[in-house]
Amino acid sequence: MDGRAARTGQGFDRQGRDQVHRQEMDMDWQTSFPALARENILVTGGGGFIGAALVRALLRIGAKVTVLGRHAYPELAALGASCLQADIRDAAAVQKAAGGVGCVFHVAARASIWGPRAEYMAINLQGSRNVLAACRREGVPVLVHTSTPSVVFDRKDLAGVDEEQAYATQPLCSYAASKIPAEQAVLAANGASLKTAAIRPHLVWGPGDRNLIPRLAARARAGKLAVVGRGSNMVDITYIDNAVYAHLLAGQNLLTSATAAGQAFFIGQEKPVNLWQWINALLFRLGIPQVRRRVPLPLAYGVGAVLELAHTLAKSPQEPGMTRFLALQLARSHWFSHARAERLLGYRPLVDTATGVERLLAWMSGEDLVPPR
Repeated sequence: MDGRAARTGQGFDRQGRDQVHRQEMDMDWQTSFPALARENILVTGGGGFIGAALVRALLRIGAKVTVLGRHAYPELAALGASCLQADIRDAAAVQKAAGGVGCVFHVAARASIWGPRAEYMAINLQGSRNVLAACRREGVPVLVHTSTPSVVFDRKDLAGVDEEQAYATQPLCSYAASKIPAEQAVLAANGASLKTAAIRPHLVWGPGDRNLIPRLAARARAGKLAVVGRGSNMVDITYIDNAVYAHLLAGQNLLTSATAAGQAFFIGQEKPVNLWQWINALLFRLGIPQVRRRVPLPLAYGVGAVLELAHTLAKSPQEPGMTRFLALQLARSHWFSHARAERLLGYRPLVDTATGVERLLAWMSGEDLVPPR
């Protein structure tokens, strides 16, 4: 335990904010990651939310970056990245992209919670196997894998658990079911010629996020959001810059001391938040009525089961309004110890939650992502 249990809550004092601001301002990115700055780096899924932010950070420190993704990314190319348009399921294309690379950040994944399981397995599991095979064949020495805390979420509350927590044995969504064996394969591949690590950022949000917070705000505006359970559950959240920072720290470590090799790392903010207090505070700032309606967890779970069955029988591509996994995520606590990341990676959040919220709201306003009244 890293002492975060004593710091749970919603507020963040001024002294804490000032300390984080100083840390962020004092960081010299180029001198903080000298090993990464010297490498040719491949980022799979570099066009996604986390991937694109990681690419920009790597370019900022002076690394030569290649992006492997399904689309063209002119905005990243304009910044200096080389972009290869290919699918992670294409083993030959992945191997070609890995040639001459000194470090791979494997971020590509199908991350939604609903869809055909075969597709999740093909992208998240077989895609990861393709990356591993490419690293071995091309002699890539370092692989940092973007994973998720969902690999240990087994329907019960998780409060301050560390990386010794067992993998979930009954994952309720295809995303988690595919990410478990993918992470296991990556960590098992760690050895003398290939150093690997897995980063598990939780509920990543911030500027550039067009999914989590905008969708939540739209559902609340439409009156389709309700507190599931007692509303007292604590959760970890991760501002995008902090998720990127953890990836950079892992890459730098594996290229130098490699004390993080073969390890997974939970990543989050300075402390967990009460999920529904945090959501309602965000909605208030967005001018959206706060969520007051409550639904018991057993009812939400049962509705999720019925909707999953109905969507499956109808072969609907649309995500159900509720699933069993979502009901549990909205009602259960899921926050984690960051002690291992602090000890082995030197991880501390660069951007505190209060500052991150201000940046998110400013970005959403500029991008016209605030739901209309």
